Amino acid sequence: MKSSNKLRVAFIGNHTPRQCGIATFTADIAKAVGKTGAEVQILAINDRVEGYDYPDCVHYQIDQFRPESYFEAARYLNAQAIDVICVQHEFGIFGGDAGAHLLLLLREVNAPIVTTLHTILQQPNPAQREVMTELIQLSERLVVMTERGRSILADTFQVAPDKVEVVPHGIPNAPRQALDLPSKEVDLTDKKLILTFGLIAPDKGIEHMILAMPAIVKAHPDAYYLVVGATHPNIRQQSGETYRASLVDLACELNVSQNIGFVDRFIDIGELTSYLQATSIYVTPYLKREQITSGTLAYAFGCGNAVVSTPYWHAEELLADGKGILVPFRDPNALSSEIVSLLSDPHRLEEVQARAYAEGRNMLWSAIGQEYVRVYSEAQESSRTLFPDFRVMHFPAPDDLSVDTTLGLEHLLTLTDDTGILQHATHSVPNRHEGYCTDDNARLAIVASRLELCEDHRRLARSLQHKALSFLHHAYNPRTEHMRNFMGFDRQWFEEKGSPDSHARSIWGLGVLLDESSSPGVRAVSRELFQRCLAASNEFIDLRSIAFTILGLAKALNSRFNEHWFALLHKLSLKLHQAFLDCATLEWAWFEGALTYDNARLPQALLIAGHLIEDENMVSDACIALTWLCDLQTDRFGCFHPIGSNGFMAKGGDRAYFDQQPVEAAAIVDACAEAYRILGDSFWKAEAWKAYRWFYGDNSEQICLVDEVTGGCRDGLMDKGVNENQGAESTLAYLASSLAVMQLERMELKSDKRYLG
Repeated sequence: MKSSNKLRVAFIGNHTPRQCGIATFTADIAKAVGKTGAEVQILAINDRVEGYDYPDCVHYQIDQFRPESYFEAARYLNAQAIDVICVQHEFGIFGGDAGAHLLLLLREVNAPIVTTLHTILQQPNPAQREVMTELIQLSERLVVMTERGRSILADTFQVAPDKVEVVPHGIPNAPRQALDLPSKEVDLTDKKLILTFGLIAPDKGIEHMILAMPAIVKAHPDAYYLVVGATHPNIRQQSGETYRASLVDLACELNVSQNIGFVDRFIDIGELTSYLQATSIYVTPYLKREQITSGTLAYAFGCGNAVVSTPYWHAEELLADGKGILVPFRDPNALSSEIVSLLSDPHRLEEVQARAYAEGRNMLWSAIGQEYVRVYSEAQESSRTLFPDFRVMHFPAPDDLSVDTTLGLEHLLTLTDDTGILQHATHSVPNRHEGYCTDDNARLAIVASRLELCEDHRRLARSLQHKALSFLHHAYNPRTEHMRNFMGFDRQWFEEKGSPDSHARSIWGLGVLLDESSSPGVRAVSRELFQRCLAASNEFIDLRSIAFTILGLAKALNSRFNEHWFALLHKLSLKLHQAFLDCATLEWAWFEGALTYDNARLPQALLIAGHLIEDENMVSDACIALTWLCDLQTDRFGCFHPIGSNGFMAKGGDRAYFDQQPVEAAAIVDACAEAYRILGDSFWKAEAWKAYRWFYGDNSEQICLVDEVTGGCRDGLMDKGVNENQGAESTLAYLASSLAVMQLERMELKSDKRYLG
């Protein structure tokens, strides 16, 4: 629990003393945010088993290459009641293909995510695109350091501009002039210092600056080019100091070695500032236009250096309007010409330096820290998925319907753990003795997919989708080619093969994920498992298993047309329709000789299938059955009154009035919502709302089944009151219904072949 009202921010990224730009940035931004009064924690990424000698501000370490470490970090963060998680993103610092291990962590956390993007690729490879797409979806806000970054996100990844914040790279607050010379390694007395610093690598283009030095030295013999920084660790590991040695050799070959020096080590910010204060001209001769962020450029600019640079993206934007000088890539002549011109005109040199220093005052870490806190606060405010500081969402109900429209998700999260959603609860407390079942996790997949349509809950929805799909994937038994259903809390399955009902409901849930999930990974796994599960559908005799399979096939066909899927849907819908034709009479307009559970799923499936294959008789008979069921389940006061599960109702027999189950209301809501979408008749909309109001007390007992404290749903109406337990089936039925009526109110009637799911 929180100990104060301070904003609590957790940073994920590299950290000093690890030698890289992101490590330095993470240390600096965390310190700047901490100085605003926020409470700061840092989770450092380790690229070696022994880690680093981190300062006390690093609270947790993540093994870059071990997936389990990311899950463990997520559990740690969730236990800390963090308000905002700030990710420093660069593909190469996280494990997995294109850094995909990071997503394992972000899918599981409860706090909103703000991601600072240190690299933005205009042409990502498939793995990078997939990772970036999900990272964008998981993030409440994205921070870039240039306007070019915002435009690339919009053009390449279709990110809405209002999701992206442009916050410049921060710089230390230092006077322009050095009090003392910065180095004992190099004598800079009476030198006009030209500087390049940072981790040394071939893409820095330093050889082109060395090639420019003969012309510069000819005009200004006191010019001295200093390259400060260690060789990049990855380059050193691959090829040692070959690149640096080639630079030294080139200087000797050009006879300018006396005007060029190297400081071959990683220097801290204090020493770096001293070098920058002693510098006349700072040079970044980088070779890649696509560099969107350069901390070295920001530091040099902010310290009042005249910057001469190739036009990579960050430099192009920062140095515009005369704030620096841009030269073509790989052009030593242009470098020498511009540098000689500056050194030969002290007045112009001073103007460029002064302009840079003045602009840099807006980039001080103190100001950048305040700006990040603003972004974090806005992200926290806009997020509706915080836990345990749980938020709720609201949606409009029609004026003529009196219904509480607050949807709480706390109990759903209470029932859901790392394995999946638990079956039962004693009152609102999860009952671990009963374990898990595939049926409920298939229902969870459907609810999570509907929840993703709500902008405020997309991150939570994706996390729940992954948990539900992981359970379903594990439930599939390749030996039997069937889903298992019941699992103990010890994660041991109770059977090798579950019921046809649970298998078919899994097909439905997988079809929904395949169509609705925004995660490419979820869709890919769902498609594979969906296809494997379809083989068993040929065995189905039970009509509900057939109906659930039709619902799953229809959703899968929303995602893409598949001849086999369409043929199977057609085949199963003919079976379902024939059952209605064989059994239905004027008095009993139904598919079989009894009304049992999830009854409305039968006409719902027939209606959707008839609409897809353009069979008017199927559509008509589905409407006859659904109308008959709605009439039968409406009492004399106009309330929805489902067939009770304590006896059900046989053809020609008496109906059971209790135990009234939430799944019956949910089935009617869905079926009538589909009928309204397909047929456009407001009768169906009214019937959907009538069934939905049952949850809120518009029922035979005038009892509200929704727990306003937990957001859960009680398990049913009994002849002596309400069943106070709040199990997964009931809570998911209520949430599915709530999301369905929300969509119903926003629905635009369409003539296409999609269905809501």
